[in-house]
Amino acid sequence: MPAESKPDPGSFLPKTGNYRELLSYRKAEVIYDFTFRFCERFFNRGDRTIDQMVQAARSGKQNIAEGSKASVTSTETEVKLTNVARSSLEELLLDYQDFLRVRDLSLWEKDSVQALYVRKLGKDKSESFETYRPFFEDRPAETLANIAICLIHQANYLLDQQLRRLERDFVAKGGLRERMTRARLEHRKTPKTPGP
Repeated sequence: MPAESKPDPGSFLPKTGNYRELLSYRKAEVIYDFTFRFCERFFNRGDRTIDQMVQAARSGKQNIAEGSKASVTSTETEVKLTNVARSSLEELLLDYQDFLRVRDLSLWEKDSVQALYVRKLGKDKSESFETYRPFFEDRPAETLANIAICLIHQANYLLDQQLRRLERDFVAKGGLRERMTRARLEHRKTPKTPGP
């Protein structure tokens, strides 16, 4: 296998796009897996809510990935898609809150013992759906919906932070056009070595 070539220091394409390393993506993947199973368990087959909730969860996850990949050439697209992910998860949050409200089930307080416990689980670096799978064995819908709400709040916080960082980076470094111009100007300054 050939050795990897070092990136050209004058390159205007940033080394980005590894969405699997983003905490927001990993959290959104947990939310998607959780929501898929929640809907399978607590809604009747054919209920349109299943499609709406699963699609909102999927949109959150997929748009983070797509935005991250687009970041190589378009900061604007990355910001737009990250915001679509944030909006999709907000929609999903409302679905879970509606699920509790219309069934007269309790919504956990932000600083309740249960919510703090879920937040602690969500900080584990190895968090995945497997972290929450045991809860599906014996917990009622009320508990699972509240866990999902805690997870979505965590993901939304991460996406809000991500959007603020994207804004700062754009202001500091500019977009693709500015990077291309800088790379071209740097290339022109580089002294040419005469041929043989």
